[in-house]
Amino acid sequence: MAEIAARPFDFSFDKDALALLIIDMQRDFIEPGGFGESLGNDVAPLGATVPVVKRLLDGFRSGGLPVMHTRECHRPDLSDCPPAKRERGAPRLKIGDTGPMGRLLIAGEPGTEIVSDLAPLPGEAVIDKPGKGAFFNTNLTNHLSSTGIRQLVLAGVTTEVCVQTTMREANDRGFDCLLATDATESYFPAFKAATIDMIVAQGGIVGWAATVDEILEGLSRG
Repeated sequence: MAEIAARPFDFSFDKDALALLIIDMQRDFIEPGGFGESLGNDVAPLGATVPVVKRLLDGFRSGGLPVMHTRECHRPDLSDCPPAKRERGAPRLKIGDTGPMGRLLIAGEPGTEIVSDLAPLPGEAVIDKPGKGAFFNTNLTNHLSSTGIRQLVLAGVTTEVCVQTTMREANDRGFDCLLATDATESYFPAFKAATIDMIVAQGGIVGWAATVDEILEGLSRG
């Protein structure tokens, strides 16, 4: 097996079992006027990750490796958005309210679309998820099983919420996970740093972490 230089130790991978999973790089979290900004956050740090994620994405595409994208969004009638989620955070606009990019975090609205620089190509799976983790109430497990994927490189936003939740869910389901540290971001820098430390602690109890340069270098040798 080939290897990627990573923390806490090198990540061994099989190209036939490896895929890139990009979490929630959608307008509602990354652009002004979306849900992220409605929570009082500065979205600029998330937007700054787009070129880095694109470089990782291009590397997987050029290598003919599978790519998957997620979008956090809900049904228009909010039947899959419990009050325990909708009422949290004291946002200026809640999930389902109308903002500059349509109804916030509602499937089919402009704000739920993945930013144009990272738009999925035909054949790339797009997983719409109603929760923080990509495995909750989605077909992701079946999709991975049917395609023989056992190892995931993760990127996207936010590091400590949807990315980490998905990584922990994947680990519990037996997947090896590698986080691309400069292709993920948080509204809170300290939260990102703490999340990466938690992931690689105790011998990689959740998974591995590496930079995009390290990942692309490993793929080129694999």
